[in-house]
Amino acid sequence: MKTSTDILLTHSNHLFFDPKQVRKMQPYPPLQTLIAAAVLRAEGYSVALFDSTFAEPEAGFREALKRYRPGLVVVAEDNFNFLTKMCLVRNREVAFGFAAAARQMGVRIIVNGSDAADRAGDYLAAGFDAVIAGELEQTLLEFCAVRAQGLAGLVWMGPDGRVQHGPIRKPNFDLGALPEPAWDLVDMGAYRDAWRSAHGYFSLNLVSSRGCPFRCNWCAKPIYGGTYRFHSPAAVARDMLHLKREYQPDMIWFADDIFALSRQWTAEFAAEVERLDARVPFRMQSRCDLMTRDTVADLRRAGCAEVWMGAESGSQRVLDAMEKDLSVRAVRAACENARAHDIRPCLFLQFGYPGETWDDIQQTIDMVRAVRPADVGISVSYPLPNTRLYEKVRADRAAKTNWRDSDDLDLMFRGAYTTEFYRALADALHAEVRSGAAHAAPLWRTVRQMEAVSRTEPPPAPFHFPVLQQVAG
Repeated sequence: MKTSTDILLTHSNHLFFDPKQVRKMQPYPPLQTLIAAAVLRAEGYSVALFDSTFAEPEAGFREALKRYRPGLVVVAEDNFNFLTKMCLVRNREVAFGFAAAARQMGVRIIVNGSDAADRAGDYLAAGFDAVIAGELEQTLLEFCAVRAQGLAGLVWMGPDGRVQHGPIRKPNFDLGALPEPAWDLVDMGAYRDAWRSAHGYFSLNLVSSRGCPFRCNWCAKPIYGGTYRFHSPAAVARDMLHLKREYQPDMIWFADDIFALSRQWTAEFAAEVERLDARVPFRMQSRCDLMTRDTVADLRRAGCAEVWMGAESGSQRVLDAMEKDLSVRAVRAACENARAHDIRPCLFLQFGYPGETWDDIQQTIDMVRAVRPADVGISVSYPLPNTRLYEKVRADRAAKTNWRDSDDLDLMFRGAYTTEFYRALADALHAEVRSGAAHAAPLWRTVRQMEAVSRTEPPPAPFHFPVLQQVAG
């Protein structure tokens, strides 16, 4: 029987099984999946999308298989979404369910994403015909053309049951050749209604770059490696203008790992946004040491309303152990510069790093109180494969290797304190930043009570590296 659709695209990120994301209700369309759809369309393939964001994933996917009768399914995870980068167990289970359903209907299925890159053997054993490791588009096009193994960037199961890897695919340095995401495949009304019901405004997502050139030793980069590539300022401004005209978002989230890396790029971007009248308020994430006065002024000119920065710790000793190449002084300066230009400074923080002590934790709390961020995102150290942190704590790792959902926060190695202590610490600091000291006071009493009884014995050794690059304040 002739199929009605060449390729069905989907992804495993969802709200259905993640209570924290339901509470937050900040869903974004799967941008990488939509780019893949547009690339396939440009080559003449007919495509359809099953967007699992709001649906019960596995039941919805089975319905999509029956409706579209595809010749191939591509689970193209949104590699720009931080939830995809977290390699959550529940998302993996959803993807495995997709593979089982496709197999039952005799449809070939392939996958690309951070977790699949880390665990290619598990995904192949679960029924996937191949895993696309690294950047998606070129390998996807070649596979769709020849449906064969041995391609650069492809991983497959050999006849002997062993995992086979094709040559490493070189990164795409011509991002300007990529087509505009296939926004029409998304039920934009569902996203708009979710945002406005929960927050009173509507936010959409864009990206201006791929990757990050910095070398924090806890950061996994299974898709883009250590490369950093960017779209032209004019192209990004045009993308903003398109969203502004077609979908009228009240806010844009730039999902780049690092936005405004280049001072010159940022100035040109601001000029293009003004020239095109493309300005929409936006949020982005970047590094504290990039938020200089001139850069922040240009960001504000372009519409920046909020910047999220990876401060991680208020202890210089911990930052140096992370090889963060950042000073605590730079965190303070970045918050001052952002606030001076009416941009909300927000901080990502990380507790539980190997060798972190109660004194280091107190220094982080003191830093937060001194710089007064508009919001904080708090996590604990999460050792993902192919990072130096993973190798350091390998001997102390727990049997559990991934968080189940985005609210898990298990410390999956022997740290200075228990998981329960770090969760209480996160709750207290969140409450103080978001609701004030009075509201947080009872939670801080709990943290102080837990501090002594939650210590692990013996304490873990400090995390030392042979060479650390020191950053001048």
